[in-house]
Amino acid sequence: MGFFETLVILSLFFIPMLFLICIYKSQKQRTVIPTDWPILGMIPGVLLNVHRLHEYVTELLIDSGGTFMWKGPWFTNMDMLITSNPLDIHHILTRNFWNYPKGENFRKIFDILGDGIFNSDGELWEIHRKVTMSVFKHAGFQSLLETTLWNKVEKGLLPVLESISRQGKEMDLQEIFQRFTFDTICKLLLDHDPKSLSLDFPYLPYLKAFSDAEEAILYRHVTPSSILKLQQVLRVGNEKKISDAWKTIDHFIYNCLNQKSNEYNMMQCEQQEKFLVLTAFMRKFKDNGVSFGDTTKFLRDTLLSLMVAGKDSTSTLLSWFFYILAQNSTVEDKILEEIHTHLDVKLHERWKAKELGEMVYLHGALSECLRLFPPLPFNHKSPLKPDILPSGHQVDQTTKIIVSYYSMGKMKSIWGEDCMEFKPERWITKGGGIKHEPSYKFPAFNAGPRSCVGKDLSLTQVKIVAAMVIYHYHIEPVKGHLVLPAESMVLQMKHGLKLWAPSVDCF
Repeated sequence: MGFFETLVILSLFFIPMLFLICIYKSQKQRTVIPTDWPILGMIPGVLLNVHRLHEYVTELLIDSGGTFMWKGPWFTNMDMLITSNPLDIHHILTRNFWNYPKGENFRKIFDILGDGIFNSDGELWEIHRKVTMSVFKHAGFQSLLETTLWNKVEKGLLPVLESISRQGKEMDLQEIFQRFTFDTICKLLLDHDPKSLSLDFPYLPYLKAFSDAEEAILYRHVTPSSILKLQQVLRVGNEKKISDAWKTIDHFIYNCLNQKSNEYNMMQCEQQEKFLVLTAFMRKFKDNGVSFGDTTKFLRDTLLSLMVAGKDSTSTLLSWFFYILAQNSTVEDKILEEIHTHLDVKLHERWKAKELGEMVYLHGALSECLRLFPPLPFNHKSPLKPDILPSGHQVDQTTKIIVSYYSMGKMKSIWGEDCMEFKPERWITKGGGIKHEPSYKFPAFNAGPRSCVGKDLSLTQVKIVAAMVIYHYHIEPVKGHLVLPAESMVLQMKHGLKLWAPSVDCF
């Protein structure tokens, strides 16, 4: 047997043994800070806690003062600086914004998003943001949003909830909200309603594909590139999952785009009678000098990013909000009282954003939910040029920086000794108005130039849905149901949100 073959056999035997020894010893250690093992780095600590990754990162940051350098295996270039320090975050996302673009590594991890707004930098990103804000502010878009939202509430959400409630069955409210927001965002952006929120809860492969892709993307952050490439070649593991999901999502979006392909040309010749988001985006991009290579591909990338944001962030916020309400009946009662005070005379009409904006306590409760359970739990950055963060840590082009939004809400140094308590009053001024916090302290909608362009739209949608459900139903938890964050790019619930929703007979 040659030297090379002997070396390979020894490696195959000793490396797994070294892993097992490291994991065993890691279990015995009492400190949260993981051991930096020779060759393996801190990987054993992650493997032990991968089922509770967000909580584990939070414990690390609390124990290390808010910023922690995680060491990966020596041969993988996976060292990561993890931070929840508001000054570091303000520096990265705002003060030194241009030194922290998305970058090539980010685009590799999120390659499924193509050239959409989340993946783009520089001039293309500026155009994306300008066009998106212009479309969102258009009166036709605002009208379409409200009509689409209310139609789905009245014809989809309430009938489904009422049917389940009258049967006395428990429901997975997370799945209901996911179907609701998926139908809403598809109708809004693609002018197509998949009708996933129906009494028979149809199985739609493209709906599941979104969750599969988000889970696989999370693991890309902690998997060595060599293993990722091997999975891609062999079509196994999470890389097979994201590849399959990608094909399924593309099939759905391209089918919708093909069905609407004649809309834009018709709009050139006829007076526009109906506002369509697809045609609005195409027109705005052309007005801003964007020359399409593959027009359909560019639209696909643009719309997919907006679909992910509109579908997942909204449904996730609603899910965690009702999870909290199920455990805080006093908060639910105060919101119900506010609904009667501000909306009672219009309970059978469609409310406007201005009317919802007067509900200060509801806004405070939603803000508190976003603080503790941000739908996008972390952000990923790398600098273009070497830099020194306010915390004193030096970073360069090879440094991967993970900004943990999830951990920020659990920090006493940021929110005080009562940071783990759910207190909507935290967001209400002494004068009874809405209290605002700087985005680098409360980055639920990101911060700096890349702050979320759809923040107000999302909050309006959530307030309408929350107020309607609270008015018609009293939410009760299912005993014994365990609610945990899923291992995903979006802070979904691993086992769903099982609740009872007895009707309060207000129809």
